[in-house]
Amino acid sequence: KAFTIIFLTVFIDLLGFGLIIPILPNYIKELGASNLQYGLIASVFSLLNFIFTPFLGSYSDRLGRRPIILLSIAMNFIGYMIFSHAAALPIFILSRIFCGIGSSNISAAQAYIADISSPENRTKMMGMIGAAFGLGFIFGPLFGGLLKISFGIEGLGYSAAGLCGLNFLLAFFLLPESNKNLNANAPIRFVPVREYVAAFKKPILRELMWLWVFYVGAFAMMQTVSALLWKEKYGMDERHIGYLFGLIGVFSVIVQAGLVGRLNKMYGEKRLLVYGSTMMIFGLGMIPLIPQAFFWTGSIISIAFITLGNGCLGPSLQALVSKITPPDEQGRMLGLNQSVGSIARILGPMLSGLFYGFYDALPFFVGGAMMGVCVLISNLVISAVNKREVSGAVSIS
Repeated sequence: KAFTIIFLTVFIDLLGFGLIIPILPNYIKELGASNLQYGLIASVFSLLNFIFTPFLGSYSDRLGRRPIILLSIAMNFIGYMIFSHAAALPIFILSRIFCGIGSSNISAAQAYIADISSPENRTKMMGMIGAAFGLGFIFGPLFGGLLKISFGIEGLGYSAAGLCGLNFLLAFFLLPESNKNLNANAPIRFVPVREYVAAFKKPILRELMWLWVFYVGAFAMMQTVSALLWKEKYGMDERHIGYLFGLIGVFSVIVQAGLVGRLNKMYGEKRLLVYGSTMMIFGLGMIPLIPQAFFWTGSIISIAFITLGNGCLGPSLQALVSKITPPDEQGRMLGLNQSVGSIARILGPMLSGLFYGFYDALPFFVGGAMMGVCVLISNLVISAVNKREVSGAVSIS
């Protein structure tokens, strides 16, 4: 029962986030934001995630998982209620601040799962939390565009707030506290600068983290401005944009669940880094070059390249980070890698808004160039890992 509530919490977080993805860029423009302002506003959510995810996770060691999770759900509820009345940019930004803090509960949710699971089934339960992310990202955009067209911004905001209200009631009445070892002196973490510096000094890990920065940044740039391009250049409305983002989610689930394992057995993580980066180059570069007459066919092909590249690159990169990290540093290093990705999610939207203002295809071409850098870094990783294996270290497939 407790796991089901946590699953719903993460699912509704991503569902609420996904609901506004199709309408977010164009709605901000309707409120009078420039392309640069749009990029900056889009970065607010990721910036607050970056700051508050480690804070809420570490604070749950002191206060307990349940109050942190309830607080985060309430913050999301308030954020979406404000969003439903966001008729001016300052109000809209305020709503994103509340939602950015509220959606930073993933570390507390993962800690809750660690509390209630045995070592034998922990990986499986963490994987199901990942599935909640995927499902929320599929269904959110699909329904977000329809709700905006049918009921306006108010109906969209009230729908997201209603989901958060339901989630709060379920958690309040059905979610027990899982942390039986509260530590009033547990350290509170914000931005671990020293740990970043130390990680970037380690061979192979340094290259992998740079690879993660360029990869996540390129994907964030595409995600930020693609809705603008699809509306302004191809005439798509919020409903069609929701279908396209939903298609990204569907393809991602298919690739992650059905293809990645087989591809890894065939080629190994090292080669998948190169293959994934190369497919991302084609996928990102295609998006602004698709002729109007072949928009849907071309978009499906480009999305297939992007999601297959994502599926090859992301899991392989994380697996390599894990394999070169000592057992007693696994959680810290994987967490640092994710945190570095948050920095890329902050910078990506800022740059994409600026680039889009110069030329609508520029963010996609720059993203493709960044993935070209990823190909080069991937080859450096392969060379370094091969030398490590020859020297007698543990084999990395």
